[in-house]
Amino acid sequence: MGHDVDAALMATLLINASRGARRAGRGLAEQARQMHQALLDHGRRTFATGQLLRIALDGSGARLVNAGHLWPLRLRGDTVEELHLDIDLPFGVAVHGPHREQDAGLLPGDRLVLYTDGMQEREAEAVDLSALIRETASEHPREVVRALTTAVTDVCGEHLEDDATVLCLDWFGPHAQGRHTGRGAGL
Repeated sequence: MGHDVDAALMATLLINASRGARRAGRGLAEQARQMHQALLDHGRRTFATGQLLRIALDGSGARLVNAGHLWPLRLRGDTVEELHLDIDLPFGVAVHGPHREQDAGLLPGDRLVLYTDGMQEREAEAVDLSALIRETASEHPREVVRALTTAVTDVCGEHLEDDATVLCLDWFGPHAQGRHTGRGAGL
């Protein structure tokens, strides 16, 4: 939460907790637990939302932990749908249950869009993200991100009340050939 030095410090704390758990070979749920614990141990009375995503490059699955974010959007063929996964409490909320690692259900050819609540709050809720994702289906993920963020900043008069972040990735499957490795994500 926020846009100041404290927010940057909190983000660094969370990223490092996640990174340490990942490097120790922990799964997503344990990474989320360690991120949550890091905030509690730091003594801050604040919270942070986040999503952790792991895609097995062998095609065996995509797993997601959602700590207080809106549902991701998935484009499959011509259909954009919300992935109605369980949403756990944000990191740092004192009364807390375990974070759940869930199947994101990606198939080769899918596009996944994760975004923060600033993309749909206040004036930004007038932007039809699903329609824009459909309209930009043939575009590179970075162009999708550009189209979505431009639409939000245009409708908000370039004055956002909250952060508006988007991640777009295309999943081609484990044996995709002739694809650019840089197509994975845009921010």
